[in-house]
Amino acid sequence: MVLKVTKITDFDDLLSLAPEWEKLDAGLHPRVPFTTPQWCLMWWKNFSRDALYARDQLHAYAIRDADGRLVCVAPMFVCHRPGRGPVRTKELQFFGADHNVTELRGPICKPENLPEVVNLLTEQIKLDNCSDWVQWRGLRITDGEAQWPPGIALDEAMQTTDYILPLAESWDALRSRLPRNIKESLRKCYNALARDEHKFVIRVVERPEDMSAALDTFFELHQSRASKTDTIRHGDVFGLDAARNLLIAYCQEMAQQGKVKIFQMIIEGRPIATRIGFAFGDELYLYYSGYDVEWQRYSVMTTVVAEAIKWAIANRFKLVNLSTGTDVSKTRWRPDAIVFQGGIAIASDLKSRSSYYVVDRLRRAAANKGNRAATETA
Repeated sequence: MVLKVTKITDFDDLLSLAPEWEKLDAGLHPRVPFTTPQWCLMWWKNFSRDALYARDQLHAYAIRDADGRLVCVAPMFVCHRPGRGPVRTKELQFFGADHNVTELRGPICKPENLPEVVNLLTEQIKLDNCSDWVQWRGLRITDGEAQWPPGIALDEAMQTTDYILPLAESWDALRSRLPRNIKESLRKCYNALARDEHKFVIRVVERPEDMSAALDTFFELHQSRASKTDTIRHGDVFGLDAARNLLIAYCQEMAQQGKVKIFQMIIEGRPIATRIGFAFGDELYLYYSGYDVEWQRYSVMTTVVAEAIKWAIANRFKLVNLSTGTDVSKTRWRPDAIVFQGGIAIASDLKSRSSYYVVDRLRRAAANKGNRAATETA
């Protein structure tokens, strides 16, 4: 396939791609919110920086085939550190550099086009000479080393796994193929609530006019879950205004298209657990959750996920995307795993290589310190 790449450094030019971008995104699998133009454009508005410590400069790419059809969008930017001055590092990376608000990021294209796309982008980035190094993400390489792009050093720390649960024609059919441990967990969840005479209903919030209140509840319950220190730690992903504002704006816009489903467990008239879902065609993406910690002993989030799956089956969805992150709440459903790799491509000059190794060591030290702190407080 003959491909042509165009550099985009003006936000309005990126915005003008949105109609074609939506068509491209609709043909991808699995469907995730983070590849949509709405998410990426809102991410840039909320997270791009222009400060003394860091300045982000739009440096995206659009790739078209010989017929002019859009086959890839690479939403990227150059991060200058510090933001001003003659001595600074320049890192080219994809939109989504946040505290896991954006769960997947990288080139937006079909997997079969990825090897050629990455090779073309690599050549263009060298010609542009815009950065000291490139942080590659979201590379879904299906043929392992045979297709791994030359010049990009694989970094296992950048690996992300997305878990996809294909649905059956009924809940009973799906449940019959589940392993014994999750069947037992489900039985205990429902029985414990019934034993203590707690009746619940599942409310699915989807109308645009109901989004604001449902998101306020989500933020409150998400923060409640993050406050727990006697179990697996879950950070408050939406503690920053930028993260909240992005999610609010995205949900409001996507609700206009009927693509937001916020699942709430209601007991005694109030929501005690919630999870956000995004509906793309016949795929449901389950995003972040939250719950009232007073109800933790009932494993209410397991029940909410089960009820969301039941809802998806009843509404003829073909799969539920359990989202990223390797933990038992996902793997015990025996989902299919899709692995996205990442790596670093460093420019050949001495300044770029030495700058990268200094920054890399600082990042790894900070990550290790964070991991130790989490372990000590867990």
